Amino acid sequence: MATVKDQIRAQARALGFDDIGFARAAQPGWGAELEAWLAEGRHGDMAWMADTAARRAAPQALWPEARSAVVLATSYAPSGDPLALHGHPDRGSVSIYARNRDYHDVVKKRLKQLAGWMAGQFGAEVKVFVDTAPLMEKPLAQQAGLGWQGCHTNLVSRRLGSWFVLSEILTTLDIEPDAPEGGHCGRCRACLPACPTGAIEAPGRLDPRRCISYLTIEHKGHIPAALRPAIGNRIYGCDDCLAACPWNKFATPTFLDEFLPRAELTAPRLADLAALDDDAFRQVFAGSPVKRVGRDRFVRNVLVAIGNSRRPDLLPAAAALVGDDSPLVRAMAAWAIRQLARPAEAEAWRRARTALEDDATVLAEWEGSIR
Repeated sequence: MATVKDQIRAQARALGFDDIGFARAAQPGWGAELEAWLAEGRHGDMAWMADTAARRAAPQALWPEARSAVVLATSYAPSGDPLALHGHPDRGSVSIYARNRDYHDVVKKRLKQLAGWMAGQFGAEVKVFVDTAPLMEKPLAQQAGLGWQGCHTNLVSRRLGSWFVLSEILTTLDIEPDAPEGGHCGRCRACLPACPTGAIEAPGRLDPRRCISYLTIEHKGHIPAALRPAIGNRIYGCDDCLAACPWNKFATPTFLDEFLPRAELTAPRLADLAALDDDAFRQVFAGSPVKRVGRDRFVRNVLVAIGNSRRPDLLPAAAALVGDDSPLVRAMAAWAIRQLARPAEAEAWRRARTALEDDATVLAEWEGSIR
């Protein structure tokens, strides 16, 4: 007769999950490491990490009645070169996971189906999580045997490589845990030099404040000037450290239609993206994880990419935004113009200079005081 674990595993596979593991909800020892990380200020603008530190320390701190954690992996592995757009500076590169439907919505639908089946089948209480609750999901996934935290700090699986998202079900069921997964990076350090901004300081030690994914998604202010050139044309997230991982040779392309790239996000033109107003942004990115950053931060990112493009034909796109309502956009428009324009012949330069007269935000960027 199939065990509870076997039945849950079979049901998860039937619902389209690529891997599943089981761990105890009682996981001591994570709180001290988290507190040290927060004390160094590495969370940057992510204040929610500090605000929820006590509940984040262990699954049972989040839900004391929980006895077991069911951890699931869903692959979004690409079929082609994930870094192909880096050679096209007039196009914007969106992280692979964000080129179609929001994975939160895609995974949560299946997760709720599995949790509902568990509740009905075993009379268990259940709670579901898809990267939106204070749960240390990567250490928990390692405890559940799904993979290990690689040198880049992301989870790596021997079956799925690096291209997958995690989700969890906490339950009152007492399920026999799987064996934790040990590390298998060996002497490989391929992800360290692959990071454009040097955010991976050492194996297993990442400074999120330098990470392009943090800067283009979580960071709410001006992107530090010293880091802008390394961002290249990455306008939402960064895949470089994942793409460098040799374990991805075992990854097979996702079969989920919701994760296949939308045509308009495969190789979007920077000039078109820069022209988006708030309504157009919401329309283009409806149902996409990109929508979470909002139009102003997104166009800020696009202007950084325009400034890095070495394409004078993109000057009009930047010049059109020096009078934008958003200080973030105005400042990055001025920076982009400075990177591309020659004062003697660029109309964009003249327009930006005129805008400086009564705009302290743009003037500060022009003079290099915004860092």
